[in-house]
This record gives sequence, structure tokens and C-alpha cells, in this order.
Amino acid sequence: MESVVNPAPGVEKILFTEEQVQARVAEVAAEISRKYEGRDLKLIGVLKGSVFFLTALARAISIPVKIDFLAISSFGAGSGSAHGMVRIEKDLDDPIQDQDVLLVEDIVDTGFTTRYLLQTLSGRGPRSLGICTLLDRSVRRVVQVPVDFRCFEIPDRFVVGYGLDYKQLYRNLGYIAVLNPDNKSPDNKTS
Repeated sequence: MESVVNPAPGVEKILFTEEQVQARVAEVAAEISRKYEGRDLKLIGVLKGSVFFLTALARAISIPVKIDFLAISSFGAGSGSAHGMVRIEKDLDDPIQDQDVLLVEDIVDTGFTTRYLLQTLSGRGPRSLGICTLLDRSVRRVVQVPVDFRCFEIPDRFVVGYGLDYKQLYRNLGYIAVLNPDNKSPDNKTS
């Protein structure tokens, strides 16, 4: 039985409840466990958005996994846009050569950032390189990227929760929700 949740201030509607997210993460973790059974899998999380998802995913995967993180920044004509630039702010701690690597994203949107990360990581000689994302917003895809595992397909709405934020807020929500557009103005307090 799903718990009744009082949405956080500023939330327009809940897209996926905490129970739905947990169930879907467990299903995807089982798929990953089957695919990589007997192999040496490294999960690479993209900070900060993927932390909650990567943690839940790693705990639900039944095979041993290694974990590493990188952080990126987007600048220029907009985050992840065709004219924007992506730069690695924090690189991996360990090499990935000859390892099976799964890039863990909070959301794959236009595809520009994900493509940049795939190109960067593939140049480091992993045995295999895949993508696992919590959310896939393919309606906004400009650059096609091969998403191997996805938890949810979402509409073209601004979403928060389970690691996704608005001005560093809402990451801690256990559910995924649409943020009320009126609460996205800098003058509107969300607390």
C-alpha cells in the first residue's frame, strides 16, 4: 500500500511516488545484475544529481560493484545546449581501462552532456560503456545517445526530487515531482 505524501511546497504534482521509484530501481538493478553477472562492473555517478539514484541502485544490484564519481559544469548558451560547453570539474579517482563501466545519470535530456561524457570515457579504454538513467526525457533529445537502462520516461516538464534539484533544493525528496512553474522565479520563496 502506497503511503499518502504531502508534497513539498512548490510541488505541482507527484509523477512517481517513493514506492514506485523504489520498485522500478529494484527492477533495473535486477536487469543490470543479470547483464553483468560474472563481470567486474564499475558504476560512475555524475555529481550531484545521481547520488541518490546511484546509492539506491548500487544497494539493489546483486553483484559486487565498484563506484566512482565525476562532476561536470555546463556553461555558455545554457546547460546542455547545442552552443553550451561542458567541462569536467572533478575527474574519476581511478582509471577505467579494461573495465565494464556503467555511467549513472539522474536524467538524460537533450543528449549533449551525455554524449560528451560517453566520448570522454570511451577514450579511456573501458571494456564496455553503458548508460543507466533514472529519468529519460527523450522528447527533448537533440543528440541520440544509447540509453541501456532507464527507470522512467518523463514528459517535457521541470522535475525535482530523488537527486534532481531547483537551485540546490528538493534533491532530498524521495519521490519525483513536477515543480510549479510559478515557484521557479527567484523572488518566490519555496520554503
